[in-house]
Amino acid sequence: MGQVVVVTGASSGIGAALAERIGERGDTVVLMARRLDALEAVQEKIQAAGGDARCVPLDVTDPDQVKRVFAQVIQDVGPIDCLVINAGIGDPTPAKGFDSSRFGRIIDVNLMGPAYCLEAALPAMIERGAGHIVGVGSLAGYRGLPGSGAYCASKAGLAALLESLRLELRHLGVDVTLICPGFIKTPLTERNKFPMPFLMELDAASRKIVRAIARRDTEYSFPWQLAWMIRLARLFPNWIYDRLVGKRAAKKTPSS
Repeated sequence: MGQVVVVTGASSGIGAALAERIGERGDTVVLMARRLDALEAVQEKIQAAGGDARCVPLDVTDPDQVKRVFAQVIQDVGPIDCLVINAGIGDPTPAKGFDSSRFGRIIDVNLMGPAYCLEAALPAMIERGAGHIVGVGSLAGYRGLPGSGAYCASKAGLAALLESLRLELRHLGVDVTLICPGFIKTPLTERNKFPMPFLMELDAASRKIVRAIARRDTEYSFPWQLAWMIRLARLFPNWIYDRLVGKRAAKKTPSS
């Protein structure tokens, strides 16, 4: 019997591709995002392939709506076995003309949104002693990048949050997985005007992520070439990192 899997940010990009791959496994996929028409298009693809998908419009930045929607899903569809926290945005936040409102918007979607979803889903998982939390982070959360302070901060914050929860939940039957992709061909990365090394096709990336979810990895970073480069960069002293990375124009966001 399949599981009930909730995917936020499921209207396009990584979220839509993950939902389609998960639907192929025979799970019931609950698609969540703000745009109902886009969700319905993903639902049609899943159902055409023989899968089961439900559309639930949701703004993850509205905590009251999140609580209400998750409670309704549990009542109508059943206990949530897996929550895939994927909804996210990325915009430049350069030092010149730093805009705190833009910063706040990115944090609201990329970090507070996951917190609201966790608040709504975790209690039932802990009570049942079973569940799986999956957070889609980014390699951009490993170190700061010029012009991308908000995006990097949000993904670094999500990584720290999930690691903290993993340590608490590992003995309570709830698994936690952090996914850290590099550059993937999505509507978000189409706006990038800078070189994107090891850029991956969405279909290949989504299949890698779904396999990592099925294995219940604690963390999965890819592509491995870029992941190891960035892990190595975390060991660099600041003066070396600044020389290597600081030359990049602070106008672009490394959205993934």
